[in-house]
Amino acid sequence: MTFYRTTRLMLSSAAILSFAGSAFALDGQDLLTKINAASSQQSGTISTDSIDIDGTTVTLKNAIYTPKGVQGFSVGDITLSGVEEQEDGSYYIEGATFEDVDSTAGGVTVTAKDLSLGGITVPAKPGDDSPDTMLWAENLHTGALKVVKDGAEVFSMLESDVNSTLREDESGFDIDGALKGMKFDLSKAGDPQSKEAIEKLALQHVQGDINLKGSWDLGPGTLDLSDLSFDFTNVGKLQFGLKISGYTLAFGKSLGQALDQADANPNKEEAQQALGLAVLGLAQQLTFEGAQIRFEDASITKRALDYAGSKQNVSGQQMADSLKAMTPIMLAQLNIPELQNAISAAVSTFLDDPKNLTVKATPDKPVAFPMILGAAMGAPNTVPQMLGVKVSAND
Repeated sequence: MTFYRTTRLMLSSAAILSFAGSAFALDGQDLLTKINAASSQQSGTISTDSIDIDGTTVTLKNAIYTPKGVQGFSVGDITLSGVEEQEDGSYYIEGATFEDVDSTAGGVTVTAKDLSLGGITVPAKPGDDSPDTMLWAENLHTGALKVVKDGAEVFSMLESDVNSTLREDESGFDIDGALKGMKFDLSKAGDPQSKEAIEKLALQHVQGDINLKGSWDLGPGTLDLSDLSFDFTNVGKLQFGLKISGYTLAFGKSLGQALDQADANPNKEEAQQALGLAVLGLAQQLTFEGAQIRFEDASITKRALDYAGSKQNVSGQQMADSLKAMTPIMLAQLNIPELQNAISAAVSTFLDDPKNLTVKATPDKPVAFPMILGAAMGAPNTVPQMLGVKVSAND
């Protein structure tokens, strides 16, 4: 009797678990439909031969990705792991992994490994008013990437990561990223003049990293690219910064719609004119808050001066002296005496001892883009003062 009751209990439990499992099974087609509903507004759509489900893992078999306005291409199987459907009908995906890339066309072979996305939010209904209605991922990762042309490796990269972190109060995103271990082989340049310049500048083999850091405050639409830097060994570090406001979710949607309309118009000349007017109209919503360009030399300046001087049958130092003398003469035509003196002084300081050169634009208060455009068209010499442009060297 005890055995009978125990057996019946086990069978009943199994039946209940089986029912629960089927009741809460993931709907792969619903997931793909919602991914496409959101991604179609941003980039493109995904189609697949079939959808396999194993617990919380969803595999899109033989997937084809079709970007906007471009013919679709195969991306193989896409494996979505840790898939959870939320109460509101949205989905959270812990990670998406893609098959390695190994493609050859026109004598060029591209390989890429360890392609993945992490922390993916799929909205129940796409929109433009909050992060909950956006399709976005917390992390984009690629492993080793190589480009081989005619049997020779011309480019490689160890790995890359881009992270986008939504703040707890959902007021915006903090962004950072890096492309690490990049290598360029320029020694195979075919053009004789290019080959000579590459050899004289010692740029046959260039390696370095690209780093990104920034933020996006959704309310005022403040996009702050605090650091975009290109740092290459024996060349230098080129760093950019830009801060604008008015780039809201609604602005992004309007810009996307303008691009879609331009793509859909078969008359490309008319489409470009309409797109230009639309962008000009949207630009009225933007304001400029600041920008910076900074170059930190790592020996490329001296080699460039020596090479340029050799073309004029003078030394690198003589070429530097010539540039210092020509700078104020060229700037005099702009009618910006105060900035002209600052630029001339900075150029002279840098050429005498190449360390760093910085151009900053920091207006006293944000400047609307239409004001900048109007000044550039009517009185271009007033733009530097309007934007608070300053130039310095070796600081």
